[in-house]
Parts: sequence; C-alpha cells; structure tokens
Amino acid sequence: AAGWIGMKIATYANVRVSNKARETKSIGETVKVAFRGGSVMGLCVGGFALLGLFLVYIIFGIGMGLMSIDAIMNGGIFTQCLSCYALGCSIVAMFNRVGGGIYTKAADMGADLVGKTEAHIPEDDPRNPATIADNVGDNVGDVAGLGSDLLESYVGSITSGIILAAHLFIASMATTGTLSEALLEKMFYYPLVFAACGLIACVLGIAIVLFKKGSDNPHKDLNTATFVSAALTILAGLGATVLIFGDASVADALVGAGFQVGMLSPWIAASIGVISGVVIGMIAEYYTSYDYKPTQMIAEASKEGAALTITQGLAVGMKSCMAPLILLGIATFASYAVAGMFGISMAAVGMLSFVSTTVSVDTYGPISDNAGGIAEMSGLDPAVREITDKLDSVGNTTAAIGKGFAIGSAAFAALSLMVSYLYSFNDPTTPLELNFTNPLILAGAMIGAALPFLFSGMLIEAVAKAARKMVEEVRRQFKEIPGILEGKAKPDYKTCIEISSQGALKEMRVPAILSIVFPLVAGFLCGPMFVGGVLIGATLSAIMLAIFTGNAGGAWDNGKKYIESGAIEGQKKGSPAHDAAVVGDTVGDPLKDTVGPSLDILIKIMSTVSLVAVGLFSQYNLLDWIMSMIK
Repeated sequence: AAGWIGMKIATYANVRVSNKARETKSIGETVKVAFRGGSVMGLCVGGFALLGLFLVYIIFGIGMGLMSIDAIMNGGIFTQCLSCYALGCSIVAMFNRVGGGIYTKAADMGADLVGKTEAHIPEDDPRNPATIADNVGDNVGDVAGLGSDLLESYVGSITSGIILAAHLFIASMATTGTLSEALLEKMFYYPLVFAACGLIACVLGIAIVLFKKGSDNPHKDLNTATFVSAALTILAGLGATVLIFGDASVADALVGAGFQVGMLSPWIAASIGVISGVVIGMIAEYYTSYDYKPTQMIAEASKEGAALTITQGLAVGMKSCMAPLILLGIATFASYAVAGMFGISMAAVGMLSFVSTTVSVDTYGPISDNAGGIAEMSGLDPAVREITDKLDSVGNTTAAIGKGFAIGSAAFAALSLMVSYLYSFNDPTTPLELNFTNPLILAGAMIGAALPFLFSGMLIEAVAKAARKMVEEVRRQFKEIPGILEGKAKPDYKTCIEISSQGALKEMRVPAILSIVFPLVAGFLCGPMFVGGVLIGATLSAIMLAIFTGNAGGAWDNGKKYIESGAIEGQKKGSPAHDAAVVGDTVGDPLKDTVGPSLDILIKIMSTVSLVAVGLFSQYNLLDWIMSMIK
C-alpha cells in the first residue's frame, strides 16, 4: 500500500515540479514541491509499518491474549505472529526491489546505450523509444523499491526487539529470574513507542523544511530535514524512556536485563543507532558526491578512456567499504555494552526511527529526475531544464545517501533478527554463543559468504538479458520507423515498456526463490547451527558487496554529472571524456540500482525466513537423523 500510494503521488508530483520550475524559475520553490511529493512516500512508510504492528498487537496480543506470561513461556505464539508479519513485508520488498531494479535498469541501459552512445541524442529525449520505460522505472525502483526496502527493515528491527525481549525473559526465568514481568511488559512496548516518537519527529522535521523560506541550496534544505528529524527523535525518545522505565517497580530488574546504565540504557543504544544512521549517510555522500575528491578522480580518469574510468570507480567502491564497517562494528559493540542483546535491537530501531525523513529525501531524487524528463519531452524553456538538472544532481547524491542508509540499516536489522534466531533454538539455561571452531558453523559461514555473489551474478545477468532485448528493440525502431530521429514520427513506447515489465517478472523468479528456499533447505538438511553460520557469512559478505556496488555505481554516475557540469576544462557532453564516463555510468547502473539494494533484502529475508521456520528444522533435519542412526 505504501509503495502504491508513493508511486501514485510521485507521478503527480513530477508534473507539478516541472510546472513550478516553469512558473517561478526558482530553485527554492521547486525543491519544496519535489520534497512535498517525497514526504508522502516517507510518511506512508513509517505510518503503514506502525499501523500494521499496532494491528498485530491489538488482534493477536491483546484480543487473543497471546501477550500473557503463560503464552510467552509456552510456545510464544505472539512472537511468531510478529515474525510472520515481518516475513510478509520481506516478500513484498523482494518483489519491489528485485523486480523494480531489473525493470528500471533494463530500460535505463537500453536508453543510454543506443540513445546517448550511438544516436547521440540527449537524455530523456522523446525520440528515444526507451525514454518512457526509463522514467517509469525510476518510480518502480527508486520510489516503491526503496520504500518497501526500508519499511521491511523498520518492521524487522521493531519485531526483533520485541522477540528478543521475550527470549531474554524466558532465559531469565530458566536461570536467575531477575527479569521481572513488569519490565518485560515495558520492553515489549518500548521499540514501538520509540519508533512512534521517531515518526512524530519526522513530521516536524519535514514540516520545518516545507514551511521555511526556500533557498537556492537544495542539499542544505534536505540535510536540515534529516538532522532536525534525528535530533527530535533522540529528544522525544528520552522523554518516552523516562516515562516507561522510570517506574520504581522495575528499577531493581534493569541490571538483570543487561541495562548497564540504568533506565537510560535502551535510549543510549537507540541514540547510537540514530547517530550511526546519519554518519553512514555522510560517508556515502563523501564517496559518491562530485563535491568530493573520490568522484572527481573518476571524472579526471575519464579523460584517458573508459578503462581507467572503470578501474578508478572500482577502487573508490572498494575503499568505501572500510569506514561504514568500522562504524557498524563500533555501534554494535557500544549498544551491546550499554544494554546487552536488547541494546543491539534498539540500535537497529534507532537507526530506522527517522526512516520517514530518509525516504522523503531519497524519493525527492526520482521525482526531480522525472520532472527533468517531462521538461525535455515537453520542449519547455531550457531554463526549466537547468533547474530540474540541478535538483537531479542533488537527487543523485541523496539517492546514494539513501542507499548507504538502507545498507547500514539492513545490516543492523539483519543482525538483530539473527540474534533473535539464535535465541529461538538455544537452550535457555545456557549462555548464547556461536562457536566458529564448530566445523558445521564454519561450513555454513563459508557457503553463506558465497551466496550474495551468486545472487548478485544472477541479478546482473538478468539486467543484461533484459537490456539486450531493449537495445535490439530501440535499434529496430530507429531502423524500421522512418522519421524518428528527425522528430517526424512517434516511437513505439509501449513495446519497450512491455520488454522491461516481462523481463523483470521473468528474471526475478530464480533470485527471489533462492533467497526464500535456501535457508529452508539448509535447515532441513543440516539443522539450525548450520543455518546460523549461513546467516552470519551471508550478512557479512552482503554488507560489503552492497556498499561496494552502491558507492561505485553512485560515484560513476556523479563522475559523469561532474563532466557535464563543465567542471573539467575542455570536457563537456559529447567529448571523449564524457563518452568514457557514460560507459562507467552504464556499468554502474545495475550495480547501484539492482544489486546493492537487492542484497539488503537478501540478508533480511533469509534471517526472517529462518526465524519463522527454526522451530521446524530444529526438530526435523536430515543431519540429526543421520547422526542418531550412526549412534
């Protein structure tokens, strides 16, 4: 629902942005229209996610009495309901991200390879048969895809926090008994309350930008929304924490729950997540914005040809992996140190608590991009296109920031879900641990680490197949329909849209099925410990691969934009350096818009499927049966 509403509003906002640019010739006023359209998608993501969770609470938790202590101790049906809700979000996100990524990049690559490189016509030119499919793809992949991706992370982090609270209570009852029923009830509600505080903070942060006087610096306005939302989330979360955990009845039980800094422990962990989310976005901006050296070096390398463009982009992508991983490692350890395992889940909730603003800022990008396409196809004043191009260049940076945030939040959400998974089959009387000297776990980690590469290869091949068909169709139309390039005949846009749609639906099947079926097959063959190894290996591998592909692709894209801006003397559109940069951009397109975002979904859906099915393959798996026969 959030994705559908977001796409619907984005298509309305596209036209309004180009019209506002035509009427006012003001960057500040035009930014507001684009951001207002993006805010609908952002607030829908946060609102619908919380609405679904509230319904699960009301129907299953309160209405059916599944949140009672007896129900939690005897089977935990409520936590399984939450896991299934998260699984439903994951399946839809997989469809939108993988299918949308294949759709949009098949159209984009087809339009660029023939239109720009061969026919030398401008981007979004109506003479290009793939132009409409390309613009539709921006909405499918970058609006609905991103929204469903972050909605899934949002739901996954909240549900894993609640599930962890239940498992911590069960473990406490089996050992020390220090985690009281009163504290458990508060831990059940806290992730949801903190997320609600974040949603309210996002409404205020977005409103401040929309109602303030517009400026000619769109990037500053968008950053204002992010920083204000993050700061208000931390402040509102502090108030909620004092209200929930300030009760004297739970004071003695806080240390038993792993709260090392008293009642403020979960708030500190969540604040670590909020700050980490902002910093990860800043790191992504450094490596992908043409205001900074890494992307400028790619543009300079393009003067020597496409080979060096590709090589320099690969170097930037690889180097960009280090800083986010260090940050995630520090955040994970710090959140655990202050609030135990519950702190890790709260760090994930904190990072995603201002997701509405993040999605709003990121959705601004495709809206501005499509507005530029509408201006080009409508033959509006070149000054209008200049305004939309400036908004689009900022949108490319916000898109890279959004992808970096999506990757970081996916890592935290997957880690939180993984901890919940490990608790699900761990003996509550023993400490939680995963011993990597166990050959079964090590084998699982090795296979899991290879899985993201197989998944990525499938996606790149899928995009290549669909793009090849698109290229053939565009060439056919240029050859067989006289007058297209002269603007005397109208291209057949519908056929190109059908090629992208059919290619996406056909090619997404195997990768999507693999992500769901693999943990089930691994569990029923080798048991839960093996799957635990698979999840850890896949998560670590996918995080690094997603950061690499996302930042390399974003840097290639903005390297091309840097040349187009005229920043390199003697190089502009149509120059040899620009042609080399277009090749780099085309190579990076499936990496940043298909592979990177889809890897986020892979690790989350594998963790969620494993969490839902762990009760089955803990009891029924082939390896245990073989070992029992041997004994």
